[in-house]
Amino acid sequence: MVRVLKAEAEGSLAEAIAVLRAGGLVVYPSDTVYGLGAAASDERAVERAFAAKGRLSEKALSLLLADIEDMAPLCVDVPPAAKLLAERFWPGPLTLVLRRAPALQSAALGGGENVALRVPDHLFLRELIRALGEPITGTSANRSGRPSCRTAREVRRQLGSAVDLIIDGGPSRAGPESTVIDITSGQPRMFREGTIARSEVERVVRLAAVS
Repeated sequence: MVRVLKAEAEGSLAEAIAVLRAGGLVVYPSDTVYGLGAAASDERAVERAFAAKGRLSEKALSLLLADIEDMAPLCVDVPPAAKLLAERFWPGPLTLVLRRAPALQSAALGGGENVALRVPDHLFLRELIRALGEPITGTSANRSGRPSCRTAREVRRQLGSAVDLIIDGGPSRAGPESTVIDITSGQPRMFREGTIARSEVERVVRLAAVS
């Protein structure tokens, strides 16, 4: 049976780190919905994440970072609009799709040339990523095609023993999933409107255009 630990419980952070380093899957609370985490560099763990969701491995997973500074080594040709969007909305529910750096190798990318990055506004999650020392997958903790999970109990019902550890941080405190902006062409394109409204993104993009 999958283990469930309260986020505030003593030792929960260390346990989550140990599971990830051992190639396991950790379900974590976030500033949007519950997410499914594997260490980005661990190919077998990432493949397990795809399998747990029932998702095709060609469909890339986003990566979560601890801090905005972590973006620089992972992507190239970052346009001014992307930097302004990151400065304005990170930590927060905004995912930026950028050109990946050649050195970045992860099964989470689905074999593509782009990478989707986000810095979540959740203290436990950012501490986890920072202590692990590398990004983790940022996909929602649910079976593909089924509703996103907003409680640990919902996660257990959908994923059960397909994961190794669930960190229970209580009900999700945010509404929709993150807003996704594809900025690989230099001109931002909204792929998914989530918590952050289109109008808020467009306001920042206009600032980038005149700067």
